[in-house]
Amino acid sequence: MTDKVIENNQVVIMGEIVSDFTFSHEIFGEGFYMVDVRVERLSDSMDNIPLMVSERLIDVNGDYKGMYIVVNGQFRSYNRHEERKNKLVLSVFAREIEFVDEICENTKSNQIYLDGYICKEPIYRKTPLGREIADLLLAVNRPYGKSDYIPCICWGRNARFANGFEVGSRCAVWGRIQSREYMKKLTEEQLERRVAYEVSVSKLELIED
Repeated sequence: MTDKVIENNQVVIMGEIVSDFTFSHEIFGEGFYMVDVRVERLSDSMDNIPLMVSERLIDVNGDYKGMYIVVNGQFRSYNRHEERKNKLVLSVFAREIEFVDEICENTKSNQIYLDGYICKEPIYRKTPLGREIADLLLAVNRPYGKSDYIPCICWGRNARFANGFEVGSRCAVWGRIQSREYMKKLTEEQLERRVAYEVSVSKLELIED
């Protein structure tokens, strides 16, 4: 049963470590640390993806900046309480890490597969230039009764298709993890630059339970 649940959330990213490790939390004496991995897109832009790593998987005291890694894991979420409300925090949870000399060009360096349930009404809209977009929130089951809540964004005909999904529908998506900067309005005069993470969907389908 556990293996089946793990299969419903699969991530592979390849990229360059661009930060030091910072402590996140500890569970049953096992420390977990965060590090940023820069992953190239085919469009020559970059995504900076937060990676959560166990201290039992790698020496978190080492300096790995500039080194290239291949990570197999899962896209995880948790709620952090701030400013009197909960904030959804997303990261890739590393299950396996391999150091490599380089990332080959045109390699699929950022892939994700999710099998979960629609937990909010899809939000469909068009950009000023007429591009169709739909936002989904997918609840992906984890062992021991937990779930990860993963925001997904669909484009074009996928957006039109997703707009018809009902809450509770089971859905499979394939795509990549992307980072997106935005400005958060704190007060009338104060803005703060923040980064959101989501799955950019290249393929999706409904699953009949």
